[in-house]
This record gives sequence, C-alpha cells and structure tokens, in this order.
Amino acid sequence: MKGYWAWSWDELVMHDLPSNVDFVHSKTGRKLHYVGHSLGTLVALASLSEGKLVDKLKSAVLLSPVAYLTHMTTPLGILCARAFVGEILSDLLGMAEFNPKGEIVASFLKESCRHVDCYDLMRTFTGKNCCLNASTVELFLKYELQPTSTKTMVHLSQIFRGGILTKYNYQNEEKNMEIYGQNEPPVYNLSNVPHDLPLFIGYGGQDSISDERDVKLLLNDLKFHVTNKLKIHYVNDYAHIDFVMGISAKMMLYNEVMGFFNMI
Repeated sequence: MKGYWAWSWDELVMHDLPSNVDFVHSKTGRKLHYVGHSLGTLVALASLSEGKLVDKLKSAVLLSPVAYLTHMTTPLGILCARAFVGEILSDLLGMAEFNPKGEIVASFLKESCRHVDCYDLMRTFTGKNCCLNASTVELFLKYELQPTSTKTMVHLSQIFRGGILTKYNYQNEEKNMEIYGQNEPPVYNLSNVPHDLPLFIGYGGQDSISDERDVKLLLNDLKFHVTNKLKIHYVNDYAHIDFVMGISAKMMLYNEVMGFFNMI
C-alpha cells in the first residue's frame, strides 16, 4: 500500500485536477466554472500558475484560499508542523498513509492535545465557526477527517515553515536534482495565474487556516490581475468550515458566487 500513498499535492496539481477537468470538458465540450475550498484552492492556483487548466476554465471560485500558511493560527496544525510530525511518521515509522482515525496518528494527536486545547477539535483545527448547527457538526465529525498521504502533510508543513509556495522538498540535494534538475524545489509563481481569468476569492475573519494576512499575500501575487476579473468577498464572522457548511452561507456567500457566475 505504500506505493498507493506515494504522492503529495504536487501530483494533484500535475495529474489529478487536470485529468478531471479534461474529462468533463471532453464530455460537455464546454468550459468549466471551478469551485474549490481550502486544499482545492491551492491545487487550482498551482495548476493555473503552471499553465494548466487555462483553456478549459471559464472562471474559478476560491473559498478559504490556501496558498500561504505562514500566519495560520490553528494550534494543532502549528504544533504538528513545528514538531515535524509528518516527517516522523514518514521517515522514522515508514507511514505513507496519514489516517487521523488510525491508531498511530490518533496516538500522536492525543499526545499533541496535551499541549493545546483540543476540547473542541473542529475549532482547534479550523477557527471559531460562527454558523454551524448541531446536525452539520455531527455530519462533519462522522466523515472527517479523511485519510491523505503523509507526504501531503509533510508538504503543507514545509509551506508553513518555509513561508514559500514550492514543490515538495525531498530534503536531499541529489534527490531534488534528480526530480527537478536543481538543488532546491521550484517555486510556484502565482503571479503567472492568467490575469484575465475571472476569479472569485472568498475569505473569513475567523479562519485559523486561511488567515487574512496570508490571503493578502496571495492578493499581492494577483496585483496585476485585470480589475474587473477579480472579485474579493470578505465575511468577518466566517471561519474555515462556515464556507461549506454554514447555515447562513447561501445568503452570505453563495448568492454572491451565483451573481459572479451570471456576470461572466
């Protein structure tokens, strides 16, 4: 099973997302409106910066965008990144799959929760969500968190620690040279995102993963975007999960998204 999990989000950028978009485009013959949340925004931005998807997207909606993680305030995420938890699981324990419900990862999380308040696990991860009800929280906890590759967790930790959006760093110059043809991993240059692609960026004031300061770094990368092709929507009370499960999301967000689509 190790081979199955031998990927980071670089592979989502290079293969998975382009293949999915190509498939839909081939069946419909029409350009797509892309909607991504959290990691889905990171993958889309990186793909677009590499010249992928460009001729098959009509627009992109990026909710709780993750391009930089330098200022994230999620206590558990910061602790795990600074403690190199991903690297420990991968390099020392040989774990390719990061399963939050698995015995080993659950033990790590339990130990981590001795150092940060995990009483409200959702809030510890995502921020103070304003607009969830009991049924949506129950639904979230029933299915989340899902397994991913340990390599993806390592890669996200590298972004947090390094402050730069790069491809996966193998922490070995020879390996980096073999994969990339250079000693250091290449940078994803988000200023290469096509300036005339209609973009909608929605972010919240309580989000501990997609922090306002990091969103502003992203917006700086997009400073040459055609003005009327970039819509920015800020919801002060929203945290990370409100954008996809908030009971007020239709009024506060989705109506704005539909209006954006209708103007294209």
